[in-house]
Amino acid sequence: MLEWIDVVVAVALALMLRFGIPLLITTVLVWALRRLDAHWQAEAEEAWRMSLAAAAELRTPCWETRQCPPEARAACPVYGRIDLPCWQLRRQATGRLPAACLDCVVFRNALAPQAA
Repeated sequence: MLEWIDVVVAVALALMLRFGIPLLITTVLVWALRRLDAHWQAEAEEAWRMSLAAAAELRTPCWETRQCPPEARAACPVYGRIDLPCWQLRRQATGRLPAACLDCVVFRNALAPQAA
């Protein structure tokens, strides 16, 4: 009877060594890599926000570039906001980029995002 228990214990330990430890190591690596990825994504998002903020300080507002009349400015959701480009604000508000932005001189002359 003791031999049978020894065999069961030996097989259980062998299975744990063969499958349990690699699974544990894989789980720890996945956890660590997800944390690292989240950190890198946060850094990239912050760099993107900083570049947009810097670009916003250097450019003329779209309503001045396009010489919008006061009536159009009053109805425009981006009038008075220079913290983000006008097309970005419109995309955030509606969930899509308006077709008119594709032909707009402000959109076409915008700085392209830089790869890190």
